[in-house]
Amino acid sequence: MTTPLFTRRIRPIVVEALEDARIVLISGARQVGKTTLSMEIAATDHPMRTLTLDDGPTREAALQDPAGFIAGLDAPVLIDEIQRAPGLLLEIKKVVDHDTTPGRFLLTGSANVLSSKRVIDALTGRIDRIRMWPLARSEIVGGELNVVDELLAGRAPQLDGALVGRRAFSSVIAEGGYPEARLRPPGRSRERWFENYIDTALERDLREIADARRIDEMGRLLRLLASQSANLLSYRAVGQRLEMHHDTVQAYVTLLEQMFLVQRLPAWRPGLGARESSRPKVYVCDPGMLAYLLGADVERIERDDQVTGKACETLVAAELLKHASWANSAIRAYHYQREREDIDFVLENRAGDLAAIEVKAKASLDSKDWKWLAALRDASSDRFKSGIVIYSGDQTIPLGDRLWAVPYAGLWA
Repeated sequence: MTTPLFTRRIRPIVVEALEDARIVLISGARQVGKTTLSMEIAATDHPMRTLTLDDGPTREAALQDPAGFIAGLDAPVLIDEIQRAPGLLLEIKKVVDHDTTPGRFLLTGSANVLSSKRVIDALTGRIDRIRMWPLARSEIVGGELNVVDELLAGRAPQLDGALVGRRAFSSVIAEGGYPEARLRPPGRSRERWFENYIDTALERDLREIADARRIDEMGRLLRLLASQSANLLSYRAVGQRLEMHHDTVQAYVTLLEQMFLVQRLPAWRPGLGARESSRPKVYVCDPGMLAYLLGADVERIERDDQVTGKACETLVAAELLKHASWANSAIRAYHYQREREDIDFVLENRAGDLAAIEVKAKASLDSKDWKWLAALRDASSDRFKSGIVIYSGDQTIPLGDRLWAVPYAGLWA
């Protein structure tokens, strides 16, 4: 089976970064297309030599003599899978300090090699890091809108004739965004792909970034986090279920996040009161992986409400974060809870502008479904640009001042 090539929306961002920064790092999970994208750029937009640390002899040379390895290279150079020889980073730092020409190194990594404070401090001001997620649905279907930009501009995607009901999202969730996994036929073939993917990630990437003494527990932890996807994260509660100390749970969740398997979403705290939640929510990064971890196929996503809610919110979280990675301005994503108030997502840019998103699986709404969006709008005045309820109806509907109901397909319009 030939994997089709998709236009990745972060490509111009990477090319622009190579014109400005001495080092550019594309980081993201395994099998999201980092190597394909970086090699395309190295062959066309920014010609350079390419090396991959997945190659045994190349990796061995880099590990045995990092200084000599880097000294023997004529920049510009692409180094793929840099986490397999993280010692190269400090040697690269020395080289780019001597020659400050932009675009000298393009790196890719499937684990967060910048998690070390020593490395972060050494590379500050020298490196642009660009996050690459699995395919966004708009990249798959050729959608034009950036939803994050639209919402912070005070607009909502305008649709008519979208799929109605749970068919609007069930197959999209089950496929996910990993290029190869989504092409596998539903059933055992796709399940095998995710099974092998997780085993490889835990056995290979985890061992390369940490001395995880209870590495055998990581699979159990990942599955438990899947059951909690879109929920507030309590390290103590998770630890009790796994018979692990809560500090160990927090450390292991951090490792899974560094491997781009889960994502924590912080609480938004606008200073309205001490009762606002400060706990993060946790999400599995890819809805297809979530479906696999939950043992859910398309039919179960549609009929099992215990799966449907968390799967829908995980899908929306994933799409928003992907769009944010190539949005016109930097934004941060949060969740918000205070007493009875609960908003699934709050987006905030550097100017303090806000957009808010609620997620519903149903096709019919009533005023209770957007009352907290309206409350945030009224409390935030002009800072509030838009609020939407994602739902499984067929068209975009105005709900009041700066509020709309938007079909799921609005995320990839």
